[in-house]
Amino acid sequence: MLEYLVKRLATLVPTLIFVSMLIFGLQQLLPGDPAKILAGEDQDPTVVAYLRTKLHLDEPLPLRYAYWVGGVVRGDLGDSIRTQQPVLDLILQKLPVTVELALMAMCIALVIGIPAGIVSAAGRGTAWDYGANLFALWGLSTPNFWLGILMILLFSVQLGWLPASGYVSPFEDLGANLAAMIMPAFVLGNAIAAVLMRHTRSAMLQVLSADYVRTARAKGLDERTVVLKHALRNALTPIITLGALELGTLLSGAVLTEQVFTIPGFGKLIVDSVFNRDYSVVQGVVLVTATAYMTLNLLADLAYFAVNPRLRH
Repeated sequence: MLEYLVKRLATLVPTLIFVSMLIFGLQQLLPGDPAKILAGEDQDPTVVAYLRTKLHLDEPLPLRYAYWVGGVVRGDLGDSIRTQQPVLDLILQKLPVTVELALMAMCIALVIGIPAGIVSAAGRGTAWDYGANLFALWGLSTPNFWLGILMILLFSVQLGWLPASGYVSPFEDLGANLAAMIMPAFVLGNAIAAVLMRHTRSAMLQVLSADYVRTARAKGLDERTVVLKHALRNALTPIITLGALELGTLLSGAVLTEQVFTIPGFGKLIVDSVFNRDYSVVQGVVLVTATAYMTLNLLADLAYFAVNPRLRH
């Protein structure tokens, strides 16, 4: 396992370098001149020339990339063109919000999706199976923004139970934080739960038809033990892969959901940065998102060893 981990870490470095080159190169295709944006409405030629020199915009693209990568290695992602704040500080302000939302949504998805998939596979062809598939179809077909608006109308406007929008830090008021985050977390978790249910059902159906499961039943084991102990553990591999990918998507920012509920997370940050042509922030956010994806994929690979002992050999 240690040798496998070293090999995986060795492949992450060139992958991350390639991703950084892709991020920096595609960023240059966006329209607009950062120097002119910083110069304001007057756009004095002297000021524009000074800013281009300060931002290294008058130097060749490979050299500008080297400057940027050198800063990234030192933990310096540059400064925001609009606010003049360090990009790393902006990311550290928004990242905890998105991480909390992503973890809450993933917990809701796991609690709903995996049990629904198990019940559906174990009771194939029964009312439970049809009900679980109906739930999955509803979750996959319902747009997040529409579900979010309906929940605001019901729980905020009609019943007055939950706040319609906004964000409160859990360190200030944990109760208010949970009240503000539960609706957007459910909106995101609902869609992921539907996907998890379908994958869990498919994996469980495949495993339940295996020879060792028939042998376990022939030995007289009760159905609960067969399903949960023998079948589920061997069906977890594709579920772990899907969970890691979905969590990476959530960490990259749920743009529509954050806009509907006015949550100051990664999604809102990236949208505002693109519209304001704040190139440094866009590069920093995308780089952090790509790194999170690769890290989660590595953790998913390591989780395979925990659920499938055969891989350790």
